[in-house]
Amino acid sequence: MSGSSGAEFVLVRRRDLERLTTEVMQMKEFLPQILNQELLSNVQRLEQAESALDVKESDCEHFRSRLEAAQSECLQEKEEKLSVLAQLSSLQEQSLQQAEFCTLMGSTLCTLLWGVSSREEAVRSLLGGGKAVAFFGLASQTLSSYVESLEQPQDEEAEESQFVLGLAGTITNIAAVSFGREFLVTTCRDLLETWIHLLGRIKPGTCCRLRVLMLMSLYNVSINRKGVSWMSQNVSLISQLQRLLTDRDPDVCLHTLRLLQSVALESDGPRHMQSELHKCLPRIVELAQSRSAELQTAAGELLEEMRALEAKG
Repeated sequence: MSGSSGAEFVLVRRRDLERLTTEVMQMKEFLPQILNQELLSNVQRLEQAESALDVKESDCEHFRSRLEAAQSECLQEKEEKLSVLAQLSSLQEQSLQQAEFCTLMGSTLCTLLWGVSSREEAVRSLLGGGKAVAFFGLASQTLSSYVESLEQPQDEEAEESQFVLGLAGTITNIAAVSFGREFLVTTCRDLLETWIHLLGRIKPGTCCRLRVLMLMSLYNVSINRKGVSWMSQNVSLISQLQRLLTDRDPDVCLHTLRLLQSVALESDGPRHMQSELHKCLPRIVELAQSRSAELQTAAGELLEEMRALEAKG
């Protein structure tokens, strides 16, 4: 019902009011036991945990964003690396093709030069062109690199082998001409030193054609008075020749004998060279009994000259 003041009233039965009163009194009695300090502490810790969880979720979201960015960057870098590797592979292939082309071109040109240099007028033209010293320097570097890279016997018919054979053959032809060997002795002794060094670096029984050409070029230089004088003073040369005499290739032994005969028996040569030559006597005697007529002749002539030299001494 409504009063004149406008307030509203609700009719409650006495029994319900008594029940409500009882429940309120029970709540007043038990509520302090429930809402104790431990509960309040737990509630506070729960609130702190929820707050910390919110922070962790925020951090997690931040790290997730960074992870996604890093993954995206990593993927981009991987794609770039694959692209670079593909470019590198392509460049390596191009470099290999260029190296093969240069080797083929060098082999062809040096083979042609080897043939042309057999003519004296061609040698005169080569040495008078102003690039001779540079050519000999490049030849020295090329053969040094070739020998230093040898890990196993090389096919002498391969383009790289033909390249160095062409260079060595050309220098041998130049040394076969009087003004050519004079040029080598006067201007390019470094090349001759390299030849002697490389003869000791090449393994026995390998690169026989190359060693024969190098021995021939040194022999040609020994015909020159200054050349043989320089060689007779070269301490390492005789030791290299002693070793080469034991090689199983007959051509290497033959040209070694010829160079020994030219250098070690030089009348103005130092005594130590002639003394070192006597250490080779057993091998020279053995070669004098070889089945090869050329080896027999060369070794026999060397023995005769050694005996004549001893008779003079």
